[in-house]
Amino acid sequence: MHPFAISHEHPDWFKPLFAELDKRGIPYQTLNPTQHQFAVEEEKPDFDLFFNRMSPSAYLRNGVQGTFYTLNYLKHLEILGVRVINGYQAFTYETSKALQLMLMQQLGIKYPKSRVVNHVSQVEAATAGLRFPIVIKANIGGSGAGIEKFNSINEVRTAVENNQIDFGIDHTALVQEFIPARGGFINRVETIGGKYIYAIRVYTTGETFNLCPADICQTTTGQELVRNACALDAPKNGLKVEAFTPSAEIISQIETIMQHSKIDVGGIEYIIDDRDGEVLYYDVNALSNFVADAVNVIGFNPHEKLVDFLEQQAESVSTKEETFSI
Repeated sequence: MHPFAISHEHPDWFKPLFAELDKRGIPYQTLNPTQHQFAVEEEKPDFDLFFNRMSPSAYLRNGVQGTFYTLNYLKHLEILGVRVINGYQAFTYETSKALQLMLMQQLGIKYPKSRVVNHVSQVEAATAGLRFPIVIKANIGGSGAGIEKFNSINEVRTAVENNQIDFGIDHTALVQEFIPARGGFINRVETIGGKYIYAIRVYTTGETFNLCPADICQTTTGQELVRNACALDAPKNGLKVEAFTPSAEIISQIETIMQHSKIDVGGIEYIIDDRDGEVLYYDVNALSNFVADAVNVIGFNPHEKLVDFLEQQAESVSTKEETFSI
């Protein structure tokens, strides 16, 4: 098996992945994308496979410098012929909610009505034609960061006047309709190799936007979950979860989004609008921590499937075969 590298900046999120790699005796090296450097003229590095696990929420952990740097490094590796999992195009979509919605528009897939703005002076005008409540989302967020809900235009005006709106690290934001969730839950679907592997419903009050799957506390039957990925920096949030299987149409749409964005490993969140029953996709993620205590929630360990995928990709590097069947 060709050696490979994993780039990540969070101290705990990927422990289950490393545990599965160690269990199988698979060698790997890790890189920290927030403290890194490369030479433009260098030859191909000493790994054939590179797994990009950079998080857009790194700016919350003093890692803002890793976000745009990673785009440069991913392009550098691809030019050198390294097989990059969640590569340049995937990370471009990961770091732009606006691009995610543009892709869905192009594909004819429905999403919450939205406007893209780059200055607070444009926020009020951007609400025209939107139903309240609305949310304002930083274009680069992660783990629910940079999202605020407003119930009226007066609340928006007050926030603008008091300089309380944060557009995030690229000074771009979405002004978007807030969607009331039918059934009180959102849906998250995980994919590997652009293919569906499982789905969960996350029950939420609608007032929190941090829906990191590894933070979820319990099942809908009240069973406490072992949160083995985000536990060090995530207080219990009361979220409840259950596994389910989406319709064939939804699975097809999600796989289409993932394949067009070239996201090898990631998840998509969608919601059913309680007002009219529309299925709306609103978040595309090239970073997935998988649900906490997965065996008890979905019946299997998704990290085993992930490492199966990594092994197949590593083995196919020499023949340029990049197919994966789940």
